[in-house]
Amino acid sequence: MKIDAHQHFWSYNPGEYGWIGPSAQVLRRDFLPVDLQRVTASANIQGVVTVQARQNLEETNWLLELAHWHAWIRGVVGWLPLTAPDAAAHIATAAAHPKLKAVRHVLQDESDDHYLLREDFNRGIRLLGRHNLAYDLLIFERHLPQTITFVDQHPNQIFVLDHLAKPRIKERIQEPWRKLITDLAARPNVYCKLSGIITEADHQHWTPADLHPYLQTALNAFGPRRLMFGSDWPVCLLAGDYLRWTRTVEDFIAPLAPAERNRIMGETAIEAYRL
Repeated sequence: MKIDAHQHFWSYNPGEYGWIGPSAQVLRRDFLPVDLQRVTASANIQGVVTVQARQNLEETNWLLELAHWHAWIRGVVGWLPLTAPDAAAHIATAAAHPKLKAVRHVLQDESDDHYLLREDFNRGIRLLGRHNLAYDLLIFERHLPQTITFVDQHPNQIFVLDHLAKPRIKERIQEPWRKLITDLAARPNVYCKLSGIITEADHQHWTPADLHPYLQTALNAFGPRRLMFGSDWPVCLLAGDYLRWTRTVEDFIAPLAPAERNRIMGETAIEAYRL
């Protein structure tokens, strides 16, 4: 089974999606399950994991409702108020839904680059294990040192790194990202998504060769067993279409053994998210 481990839905309005600026006109419309089905069919994707794009309970509940009605939405990475005094109750309520598989906070947008080291945040993370929920890490390269410290505080928690921690591909800069992501990958409880990197490249002129050093670093660091494919649809439309990105990943992993390709294109996501 081929799984897209990272995509989003939204009913667009400017107030709720302020991060979608005027330069991202292609994203300023609704993206719903019927839209995604059109593109996943062309790439022979059988299931998806949908990921939060707003930080409120209303969206998490909406995504879980979509997953209830669409069997091919295999799991949801939602947002929950991990720093709230009543975080345990919110987590227990959401985790009662069988398709909630993980939680995510938009750490990359926090003004405090050390937000993930806050005691209240870590207290919330410690609650996730009671419900077998993974945690998705949405960070930039500059957050990697403190992310390593953070992960080391939770050796039994499953983490999934989104978008390779957004290396500076457009500038063709590999260090210190390469060293830091390799260090993070030494933690066996961390998985990584091959997702979201064409939007870190030159949107109009990127080629697979531009991405290859970053994909190869991730492959060397995590190995096929802890890598998973994700499209980051519809955000990927800023720099390319769904099928082009899917084929870019499949071409990159083509030299691998069939079992290794199967891990990256589906089995890793099934394991990490308990799909």
